Amino acid sequence: MNGRSGAWYRGTRTRHQGRISAGGVEADVAFTDVDPADSAVHDRIDEVYRTKYRRYGAGIIGGVVNPESRAATIKLVPER
Repeated sequence: MNGRSGAWYRGTRTRHQGRISAGGVEADVAFTDVDPADSAVHDRIDEVYRTKYRRYGAGIIGGVVNPESRAATIKLVPER
């Protein structure tokens, strides 16, 4: 949460790498920027949030589907 002002985001800007764990898989990743003009990527992410959280209503969805969230979108690239 907190978009670009959040500690998690600031950490990605400082270190540019990290380790993630999801679904029983752990991986080292690099954090890269998503092209702000690539509306197709942002539209797909927004649609996933809308689908997943639609039962909670517009107030919850609006907290993650907004211009500030798009500005904080980063891409995780597996490190080899």
